[in-house]
Amino acid sequence: MAIITQTNRTLLLEEINPEKLDLLTMVGDVKGMDSLNDEKIKEINEHLQVRSFDEFLEKFDPVVYSFYNASNQRVMYTLKKPENIPDELLTEIHLNMHNDFLKMLLTLVETKRSQGLLNVDFKFEKLTNLISPAKVMEDIRQLRKEMRYLYSEYALLEEGDPKKLDVGDKLNVMFEEASMNYNNVMAMLPLAIEDIKTRLLLGAGGDGKNDTPLTLGVLSMGEEGELKILEAPKPETKALATLDDQINRGLITAIEEDYEALNADSPSVYVKALVARTFCPLPSTMVSTVDTEKEIVNYNSYLEFYKTAKDDFIKTVKPLIEKVLGVRLFFEQYPAKLKGMRPSLLITNAGNEMLVKSSNIPRLITFLNTVNAKNDFNNTVWYAIFPSVSLDQNSKMKLSRERFKGNKIVENPNVNSVESLARILDVMKDYRVQCFFSYETGDKTTFNYMATEGIEKFVERCASLTGKPYSEFGIPCIPNFTIVPKDKSGVILDKKMVLNDANMAELSNAKEDIMKLWIDGVYIGAAFVAAGLCAATQCPEYLKKIFKRNVDTELPGVRFDLEAGDHPLRVRTSLAKEITGFTNSIKDDINRKNFGFVFSSENAAFNGLNITDIMVYKARNLLYDTELGVYEPIYKTQVTTYIERVLRHATGDFKQDNIIKFFSNNPQSQKSLWAGKRDQVNSIISEGDDISYVIDEANGICTLDITFNGNVKNLEIEINRLTSAGRSA
Repeated sequence: MAIITQTNRTLLLEEINPEKLDLLTMVGDVKGMDSLNDEKIKEINEHLQVRSFDEFLEKFDPVVYSFYNASNQRVMYTLKKPENIPDELLTEIHLNMHNDFLKMLLTLVETKRSQGLLNVDFKFEKLTNLISPAKVMEDIRQLRKEMRYLYSEYALLEEGDPKKLDVGDKLNVMFEEASMNYNNVMAMLPLAIEDIKTRLLLGAGGDGKNDTPLTLGVLSMGEEGELKILEAPKPETKALATLDDQINRGLITAIEEDYEALNADSPSVYVKALVARTFCPLPSTMVSTVDTEKEIVNYNSYLEFYKTAKDDFIKTVKPLIEKVLGVRLFFEQYPAKLKGMRPSLLITNAGNEMLVKSSNIPRLITFLNTVNAKNDFNNTVWYAIFPSVSLDQNSKMKLSRERFKGNKIVENPNVNSVESLARILDVMKDYRVQCFFSYETGDKTTFNYMATEGIEKFVERCASLTGKPYSEFGIPCIPNFTIVPKDKSGVILDKKMVLNDANMAELSNAKEDIMKLWIDGVYIGAAFVAAGLCAATQCPEYLKKIFKRNVDTELPGVRFDLEAGDHPLRVRTSLAKEITGFTNSIKDDINRKNFGFVFSSENAAFNGLNITDIMVYKARNLLYDTELGVYEPIYKTQVTTYIERVLRHATGDFKQDNIIKFFSNNPQSQKSLWAGKRDQVNSIISEGDDISYVIDEANGICTLDITFNGNVKNLEIEINRLTSAGRSA
């Protein structure tokens, strides 16, 4: 039976939703305490631990708050709930699978992966327009189609039929989804925009030109065989309603009643009619009179307001959406259908500048002491993710004057200081937690940037973190991943409408009337992907899926080297390549320094197939070997940690006689068992490796010499010596 059953529990040092509980709050005052009790750890796990992206969305419910400012007629957005605004004047926008912006970004990632195209070739604009009113309306059309289908089934079933109740449950879910639109004015705007556009441009051609009013007709042949379109006769209003009409009427009534129930305080006749038209369109038996000029004014006003509001929303939500996408990609590195050592994520949900305060650090220490300093390893934290470390901005040339409009240098409030990272690493080293960190997202930390500028900037930024006792546990991850490039992040929402010479509405072709907004790039910190990939490789089932053979079903992948042999070609990320690759000079520089956890976007093939995924090029921490002139591979730290923890458990907290048995040549000793599996992909002791020990009885110290391919790593442990009476001292 395995002593340690998980080696990939990961701590995410990030705030997601300030309204939810956080680690600092749950740990509480720890004065005079060495550890937390089991009930507290269980409670922390229930609130802060997630094992999938869906569970993450459910537990942490990432949300943006919006409210209206009557002074400037704008929608205001904030990630923190304003304390001085009444709840009834606040609107919560949940970043879940119903949010159009998040859906667009996830669709983009999946489409790019399936096509395997580089950033330069991928048509980002084909997918970024998913947040335009027209695309939002497409989703509504699909929803209303499903609603109508289910409602027709519901209406035909007899009362009391159990199946009718089942269908009713499904309808309730659909109405709830629909109500997210008609219970929110901002969500109704794209519907209103498309509604007006449909009614005013019904007779227009594909170019949006509209010169003649619409009169519905029927195609017929004249007496001499000529084709004619005659005005359609008005149907008799006294005709019996068809079953289809009855279903439509019933559905309209249900939707209108639902709208009125949800908006009892301030119902709008216009919105109610709009909701009915949107979710259950009916062919009218008479042509209604439309005030074209007024509708055009409304349309342009709605479009302008929507553009401004969407622009402000994206600027506000982007830091949060990048965290959400990071969590998604962490879990995505492990195949969803595998049932092995599934990675788990424990989220502190606290700002890191708050976490590292001298009054709060003891709480983090007490928590880690509870989960990492016991011989029970179910809750042990092995990895940590620390995203968005600040980059030095002083390198930009100072201008005597600005001749042309350029980028404004705005201090990013969503980054973490290097000082706070250093404080976190100092704590992590005592509990042997490997911390993956990445730099702030933007166009200065991408594959494109690194392909032209190299890694020197990142090496310099890490200078203050090297040569420290904690350097071994710091893993700089570069470059960050691009979801939407800054220069390809334009979204055309629609065109403004004008009244033409024929007094008809048509879309304007004037450049200034094209309503366009800029997302300004969306990126994901490399630390999420690096930690996710390492967490996945800890699972024997994952390695078995990739390597097919020579994988031990019980051993974790602590010794698995992502750089070795064909491992980078086999174990790849779930993200598509972004560029054609790094130049030879930059790769030479990376290989010479052997710095960081570096991802590559190289042309490569494996087993006769071209690789279209981003791969791992280097997997190193900040422990610098001055003799070899390179940084240390990250697997060495985890193997050492694993051996130490197994040794502590197996020897009863390092009892001297048990240590001797642990390393003896007995076929059943732990060292012999490990050595017998050298040929396995996930062996603890691989070919060229060895473990030896020296006991200094005078000082009560046991020194472990762990050899990796000829390079020795030392670990000192304090032994539990026996007295002459045979009992522990």
